[in-house]
Amino acid sequence: MLMLASLSPLELAGQIVSLTALVLCLIAFASKQDQRLMVWLLAANVAFALQFALFQSWTAAVLTLVVIARILLAQRYPGNLWLLGAILGLNLAGAWLTWQNWHDLFALLAGTLGALGMFLLRGIPMRLMLGAAAVCWMASNILIGSVGATLAEGLVLVTNAITIWRLYRIKQQYPDLNQPPAGS
Repeated sequence: MLMLASLSPLELAGQIVSLTALVLCLIAFASKQDQRLMVWLLAANVAFALQFALFQSWTAAVLTLVVIARILLAQRYPGNLWLLGAILGLNLAGAWLTWQNWHDLFALLAGTLGALGMFLLRGIPMRLMLGAAAVCWMASNILIGSVGATLAEGLVLVTNAITIWRLYRIKQQYPDLNQPPAGS
């Protein structure tokens, strides 16, 4: 309780918003269907962008807004190398315009790994790349002191790993099935 009292109103709001993002991420990564994963990730990233802004971590906030555009575009145009290049360019431009210190490198790495995963991969490989991006986001959140978002990324990693295992088992049972049946 003493720790909460020492937070500024913006930091307290950032912690609350990051807990909201935590719930949305867990719902997202528990889904075995890529489409549902993307919808819930959109909602979670809106919360993460707000959280980073409240912590005044501007590079992470801007790159999280790029993540929102990336999710929408990668979902509609998977494998589009021109759009992948545009998203990677936006990541670099956003980082260049808002760079504060070396901590911002983690947000840039997270945005890059996420873009590569969403545009180029599907299923288990995509989730592995998103897991690597989550590690980078976790580092970014640790460095700004966001307890809720750090916990969110840690739980995302665990939930994502469980879902990868579930998808792997389904693939072993049904080798000709590209995606799990609806509702599983």
